[in-house]
Amino acid sequence: GKENVDSRHSRGRGGETTRFHTVNVAQPVRFSRKCPTGWHHYEGTASCYRVYLNGENYWDAVQTCQRVNGSLATFTADQELRFILAQEWDLEEKTFVRKDQRRFWVGYQYVITNRNHSLEGHWEVAYKGSSEVFLPPDPIFGTAMSEKETVLCAQLQCFHFPTLRHHGLHSWFAENCYEKSSFLCKRSQTCVDIKDNIVDEGYYFTPKGNDPCLSCTCHNGEPEMCVAALCERPQGCQQYRKDPKECCKFTCLDP
Repeated sequence: GKENVDSRHSRGRGGETTRFHTVNVAQPVRFSRKCPTGWHHYEGTASCYRVYLNGENYWDAVQTCQRVNGSLATFTADQELRFILAQEWDLEEKTFVRKDQRRFWVGYQYVITNRNHSLEGHWEVAYKGSSEVFLPPDPIFGTAMSEKETVLCAQLQCFHFPTLRHHGLHSWFAENCYEKSSFLCKRSQTCVDIKDNIVDEGYYFTPKGNDPCLSCTCHNGEPEMCVAALCERPQGCQQYRKDPKECCKFTCLDP
């Protein structure tokens, strides 16, 4: 905005002169966050993704994702899967496979239809409420299977090395659902305020960005109908600093 103060004149009712002071000029704001901390945002599906490292069986992983308003990830197109494979997930040492390979539970199940000569079956989306998705190719079968299993659960294996990761190299495994594994949750993008709190639909909030004086309405995970407060510079202070998280709060730097 402008640092100098403009004075503009206009002729009001009865001929008197009205003075308008332009203290500041609102600028376009670029919102930097549509996902909570720890989640990765993908514009193509307006979704957020997060890998959970605590080893859980498939059913416990489902519940963990539901508690954060999400579900085990399914994919709508190759581009979305390529986005997932290209990410450098924040992975710690405590993992359940080799350090160069990562396996995550995802939201598919393999239904076994024939065990005669070879294992035959087909992939299904684990939850019928999921949007239209593509189904994985034929899987690699895990080792911890019993003869009683009729349903296996999907693990996506991706690679830690950057060259393998960026070439999209990956594998699909059909594994015993009670094995413990890391898992990948997916949720809709959301409104995140300037203090990193998640904001519910329809509520006012100040979005993450460069303007703590902005107030917006959360609509479909986006800040809309924003109103900005414009602050006068502090009086009697030559050098000052704006507080990045509090509207119209200044610290005077003068001696």
